[in-house]
Amino acid sequence: MEPDSSPKPSLLERISHWLMREPEDREQLIELLHGAYENSLMDADALAMIEGVLQVSEMRVGEIMIPRAQMEVIDINDAPEIFIPHAIETAHSRFPVIDRDRDDVIGILLAKDLLRHYAEADTDIRGMLRPAVFIPESKRLNVLLKEFRSNRNHIAIVVDEYGGVAGLVTIEDVLEQIVGDIEDEYDFDETEDNIIREKEGVFRVKAGTEIADFNQTLGAHFSDEEFDTVG
Repeated sequence: MEPDSSPKPSLLERISHWLMREPEDREQLIELLHGAYENSLMDADALAMIEGVLQVSEMRVGEIMIPRAQMEVIDINDAPEIFIPHAIETAHSRFPVIDRDRDDVIGILLAKDLLRHYAEADTDIRGMLRPAVFIPESKRLNVLLKEFRSNRNHIAIVVDEYGGVAGLVTIEDVLEQIVGDIEDEYDFDETEDNIIREKEGVFRVKAGTEIADFNQTLGAHFSDEEFDTVG
């Protein structure tokens, strides 16, 4: 008897066979996917990714954005000797540029553009700015991801219902909802990066630091009954 030389069905074909009965709603679809996983038709990573894709279609930007207080910005009015060391220290690749007020974002500065001209005496920061993209907190993540891909853009400024800046979101933030954590430039350890020891007895504390973390790190005893954060 000759061995079976017919090609083995692909993963997609096996899953399609398992899903012959069309699910009636999202919950039933997830149940069928879990059944496919339990029957070894897909691995845990594939299941998690498919669930992430489904989740992205329902989530809004406001759920994953980097809050306004944690945005690293450059003020167009600051001298280069002030903001260039800050840009190098943060190691970000893109910075919202403001005109004194965080609600007045006038563009996006790419670190590569800044560092290319940092040695010049008269650095024209305004001439380096890329247009800022503004989006509402209510925008769905799947729609935003399509826009990021079509516009080749990696960052957007999020505005609230009153037009004020609520935060920012990057393409990495959206992709993390599908593939899991991505170590990107805006990731930080809340207790380590929010409280930085500059020298003996001197600490730099971000306004978004939770009072509980502040107390634990510095041995303080401030109450968090009325306020959650330091600033």
